[in-house]
Amino acid sequence: MKIIRTLYDMTEFSVRQRDRNASVGFVPTMGALHEGHLSLVKRAVEENEVTVVSVFVNPIQFNNQEDFKKYPRTEEEDFKLLAAAGVDAVFAPTADEMYPEEEKACKEYFLGKASEVMEGKYRPGHFQGVARVLDILFRLVNPHRAYFGEKDFQQIAVVRNLVKSEGINVEIVACPIKRASDGLALSSRNSRLTEEQRSVAPEIYQTLKYSVEYSRDHSVQATHDTVVEHLDSIPGMSVEYFDIVDARTLAPIEEWDESDWIVGCITVYVGDVRLIDNIAYRIPN
Repeated sequence: MKIIRTLYDMTEFSVRQRDRNASVGFVPTMGALHEGHLSLVKRAVEENEVTVVSVFVNPIQFNNQEDFKKYPRTEEEDFKLLAAAGVDAVFAPTADEMYPEEEKACKEYFLGKASEVMEGKYRPGHFQGVARVLDILFRLVNPHRAYFGEKDFQQIAVVRNLVKSEGINVEIVACPIKRASDGLALSSRNSRLTEEQRSVAPEIYQTLKYSVEYSRDHSVQATHDTVVEHLDSIPGMSVEYFDIVDARTLAPIEEWDESDWIVGCITVYVGDVRLIDNIAYRIPN
């Protein structure tokens, strides 16, 4: 496995793959890899001749600098996992390499209404930072396919808007959420949970699962309220938002018959650790 640190070397590697007509799969990550990431990597390896993974904690997508400082970094272990998974190249630049002085001014991206709700509302500037790093990475790696986990459901919608508005020729592949045996969505942030917090965190998914059945004979508002009230009643747990939305537009819905594809997206603080998850209420036939 080749470890690449500079934009120049990443470009050179990508050009060589395109010159020999190799299909390239790309998995962008911020490291601290877990089985969720590796499920994306496995699919990329299976579906492409060459797989590239980026490991870069992107400073400009954090609106909370304390969160950025605390984000887990396990580069050496990450590289071992990726080599064992059959990855061909890892791109692991520094922040100065990614954003040289002349590039510091952030370009403004058109990301549509999908970027303005939920995470966009509670983390101002977050999606512009995500768009900036992905714009650079997509143009450096020049992949045929890029793989994202559905735990970040809103991000996938925003990324699709990005590639459309910027004319980037890449297929965005959404992959199912990977969960621990107790249902907790796998996340790099889970490593920051205390033993006690880790024992209660699965209640997020268990509550969402229960609410799907509850929704069969209750209104959207009642479903929303029962989820928030239950999770907020658990000591050390606090819901930041829970939005039930049209999965295609991410616009909030008021009635179950407004769409054939409806998803509930939630962010919960467990202590000071911010966890996200989502669940489908209605799925197209």
